[in-house]
Amino acid sequence: MESAEDPEFCSMIDRLREEIENDTGEVPAAFGELAGTDDPEELHQVLTAPGQPLWAREIAAFKLGLAGDPRAFEALVLLLNHRDAERCVTAAHALVRLGDPRTARAAAALATNELRVAYALLPVRLLAQLRAPESVPALITVLRRRLPADDPHWRVGLACVEGLGTLGDPRARTALESALPHPRLGRAAEESLARLGSDSGAGG
Repeated sequence: MESAEDPEFCSMIDRLREEIENDTGEVPAAFGELAGTDDPEELHQVLTAPGQPLWAREIAAFKLGLAGDPRAFEALVLLLNHRDAERCVTAAHALVRLGDPRTARAAAALATNELRVAYALLPVRLLAQLRAPESVPALITVLRRRLPADDPHWRVGLACVEGLGTLGDPRARTALESALPHPRLGRAAEESLARLGSDSGAGG
């Protein structure tokens, strides 16, 4: 698929154009040129050249990711852990399409980094989508940390519960049972446990 045909690419371009207009009042010509090119060498140069704005690096990394170019990997992982959730969504989308074997390990490292737990939601969701060997152990680890009822990052815990249900791995049973009393996670934990019961032969 060419980037111009990808709905997430179109959404990203609209978002970045609005950001630039809000910041500077004018979209530079380089924006349209970069959005319109699929030349991998030109895109890679944007990633490596000093002083490039964030919007340019994001476009270049996304396009290279969609093209399956492994040179996009590091930039996309950085964007996956960005404070701006929309950038994380875009990066996750591109990482799935990139198909780099390092992605699951990187997502697990981001998801389990307690110092960055506020930005762990998209790495958690990506792990569930990847169905990699790292996925279930990482999601169990993060979920157990989110079980205190006063934990402010309960949405991350909810994503773990839902992801473990999607993965259907019986290793998640104990962690999901521990989430049953949680006021925000309990209902989802019930649903995920039911999926474990019906998908007990699935692997992580």
